[in-house]
Amino acid sequence: MRRLILCLLLPLFLAACGAEPVWAPDEAVQKAAYRTGNPPSVTLMTVIGTKTGSGGHSALMIDGSQRVIFDPAGSWHHPWVPERNDVDYGITDQMYRFYYDYHARETWYVREQKVFITPQQAEMLIKRVEANGAVSKAMCAWAVSGVLRDIPGFESMPRTLSPTKLSRAFAKLPGVETKDHYDNDPDDNSGVLMIEMEAVREGADGANRRR
Repeated sequence: MRRLILCLLLPLFLAACGAEPVWAPDEAVQKAAYRTGNPPSVTLMTVIGTKTGSGGHSALMIDGSQRVIFDPAGSWHHPWVPERNDVDYGITDQMYRFYYDYHARETWYVREQKVFITPQQAEMLIKRVEANGAVSKAMCAWAVSGVLRDIPGFESMPRTLSPTKLSRAFAKLPGVETKDHYDNDPDDNSGVLMIEMEAVREGADGANRRR
């Protein structure tokens, strides 16, 4: 019965809001590529209601030959971060902080669950999210769980529409490191974006002065 209900509901989710293709130029993607030098890892990022405990969003950060964020149907954008169909490139430490600070506020917190993987797994994940295509609204957990299930070592992940169900399953993987990000910012996060842009401008001005 649950499978039948899911099959009936899935077309409604897909029809509710079509995916929005975005394709940054090759030059921008290549220029933005950022390598941390850290051991390869994949981090499941889940936005969770502080009062309800319900899941609001799922995303993946993959750290391999470069660090990218797969942010299916996500609302975070930054002019210094080229995007190709929900894959964000150029995820420096500053952009990584901007990402979770944008989502963490008085009504939501961000749970990070990191697992160290092989370089081969990391590259498979990057190629998989690049091939996934743009994701429709409300389908973030479905897209992330589908990506993970295709990678050796993550076959136990359920195919689910629920960010919290996916998070609970991910928590059972060996060696998971969990960190929660809280913030008391108001629910209107437009101010966060303004602060991010100001920080970037100040950083650029400082760099220009040092030259």
